[in-house]
This record gives sequence, structure tokens and C-alpha cells, in this order.
Amino acid sequence: MAAAFICTSLPPLSLRSETKAASSSLSSRRLFAVSPESGGLRIRLSQSPSSLTSIQPRAPRLRRGVVVCEAQETTTDIVSIVNDSTWDSLVLEADGPVLVDFWAPWCGPCKMIDPLVNELAQQYTGKVKFYKLNTDDSPSTPSKYNVRSIPTIMIFVDGEKKDAIIGAVPKSTLTSSIDKFLQ
Repeated sequence: MAAAFICTSLPPLSLRSETKAASSSLSSRRLFAVSPESGGLRIRLSQSPSSLTSIQPRAPRLRRGVVVCEAQETTTDIVSIVNDSTWDSLVLEADGPVLVDFWAPWCGPCKMIDPLVNELAQQYTGKVKFYKLNTDDSPSTPSKYNVRSIPTIMIFVDGEKKDAIIGAVPKSTLTSSIDKFLQ
């Protein structure tokens, strides 16, 4: 499960007014105010509408335009999580091709390739199973397959490793690798 942020740019207002404006439509969710001049610094706003009116701006630069972001939890049903304990049953004993994305939360290139993997998972629904393995949480399996760099994407067919793609590559590279193993 991940968090997505829906952001709205508000005209220049005081922080108190921005907070009131945000609370009227988003009072039941977590809110963040982001000042354009703060370099992305997020300020968490209280969920309680009564406490929102008590926030006072401390810096004059916060009185300029503000972006209010609403946090929402999102899930990817198509790409499932695999770990060391579920590896055999989900990957090695699977019927048909299986694509496994070896990644870590701190890895920038992994974040770049993630949307591509999700697109491919939708494109190949019913033809290829897609899994993600966090190398920090499950170090045993990557070690077994000599994963030395992430992102690494491996394709397994009938429990046997058939291909490995290392690094953030274009969608066309991933597509051609997958297509080789579809019958």
C-alpha cells in the first residue's frame, strides 16, 4: 500500500484562511500545506476543524500562494508482493511466466521504473504474473539469484529463471523481454 497526494494550488491567503478553505472540503482526511518557497517542506494540518482556526502563520513567506495536498492510500491489485517465505509458492511453483521486480524503497531508479511495471502488469493481465520483492525486507532470495544491483527484473517460466533486466530501462525493453516467453 502506498500514499498518493492530490494537490490543489490556492491563491495567496494567510495560513489561517488556507486552512479554513482546505478544511471545508477535506476535513476528514490528512492535510498538508506546502509553501512553494520552502523547497517542498510539508506542514501537516490538523484534522479537527475547530483546531484549524487556531493555526497562526509564523513566517511572512507562508502568506503567499500555498499548495494543499490530500493524502490518499492507494493499492496496486495487479502487482503483488512476494517475500522470502512466499517465494517458492508464488514464483517457482507458478504456471506460466512470472515477472519479479527486485526493488528497495530508497532506490531512485526503482521508483522511476515502478510506473512502467504497473502499466505492463495491466497490459499483460492474465498472461504474466507480476510480483515485487523488497530486497531490504527479504535479502535471502536476491542473494540466491545474485541480484547485485537494483532495480533488477527477472522473468521465470515454470520455476526457472529465463531472463534478467538490470537497471531502469525503457518500456519497450521490458515488453520485448516478456514477449519472448509468451506462447
